[in-house]
Amino acid sequence: MFARRFTNIIVRRYASTAADLYKGLINGDRSCLARSITLVESTHVEKQHKAKELLSQVLQGLKQRQEKQGNVPISFRIGLSGSPGAGKSTFINVFGRFLISQGHKVAVLTVDPSSSTTGGSILGDKTRMLELSCERNAYIRTSPSSGTLGGVTRTTNDAIALCEAAGYNIILIETVGVGQSEFAVVDMVDMFCVLLPPGSGDELQGMKKGIMELVDLIIITKADGELMQEVRRLKTEWSSALRLMRRRSSNWSPKVLSVSARTNEGIDKAWSQMFAFENAMKDSGEFMSKRSQQLRKWMWNNVKDRMLDQFLANDEIQAAIHSYEERVVRGLITPFAAADAILSLFSKVKPHQN
Repeated sequence: MFARRFTNIIVRRYASTAADLYKGLINGDRSCLARSITLVESTHVEKQHKAKELLSQVLQGLKQRQEKQGNVPISFRIGLSGSPGAGKSTFINVFGRFLISQGHKVAVLTVDPSSSTTGGSILGDKTRMLELSCERNAYIRTSPSSGTLGGVTRTTNDAIALCEAAGYNIILIETVGVGQSEFAVVDMVDMFCVLLPPGSGDELQGMKKGIMELVDLIIITKADGELMQEVRRLKTEWSSALRLMRRRSSNWSPKVLSVSARTNEGIDKAWSQMFAFENAMKDSGEFMSKRSQQLRKWMWNNVKDRMLDQFLANDEIQAAIHSYEERVVRGLITPFAAADAILSLFSKVKPHQN
């Protein structure tokens, strides 16, 4: 028996093929899930080929599971955004444990900003989710943004699919949290929530274009102690602001509520609102329709990423870029004309790459 267990450990640790990783995923092996996400995040050419093979198996398996369940989705994806210091990680630590107590398996995908100078990331979000990270039915993964805008990474969609294949039915995506441009996550999740701390701005702040027009639920954090008066004021003002905005869905009106991760006050109400949103979307048919639109968006994001990768990997293009940069700086050619010339060259040399 010991020999068999030891063999299983060795197989899980050194599984190298896409088939091995997929087998580990569907068996709920967290080490295989971690290695699978690392694989899809890799920029190594050979590993990218293996990642594509793995994702093909994963998506096929998810499709078969979804067909068996009909209109009942196999997971509920929730995006959580907010400015730095809003308490996103602290909220997830408490909220995730609450979900597990309700019988759910929770995967948390967080994105850490990468340095524009060195490219490095601290990846410290997990340190604020220590209790959740110890839960058997929880998985937490922190990934660097690597310069990707929109609050997520290039491979967040891939990681979501891998988590679903591993059996996690609640996927929480915590974005970088840097401002109003952080809405790329909306094209990856079923519900988009924004967390706001007390003192985060007045009603006019809520009228800004961009991220706030896409919100499904506003969660005011740190609702305890001396901050309660400010929380009540903020809740009233945001409720008023949302009434003046055009609804993103005819089947749901954005709500505002307050929570305290310190006292657990409001955590159950937050889930009740999320559950109500999920049911409203499912009953109207909008849930699966949105998923279909997101698949199209995922495809086009991959098209853009692959084109950029091929563009930057071409030696002839790189030489042309250097030449045109010099000419632009010296004022010999406009940036628009230089861009047109480089793209024209790319369209000519690309077929020879294949």
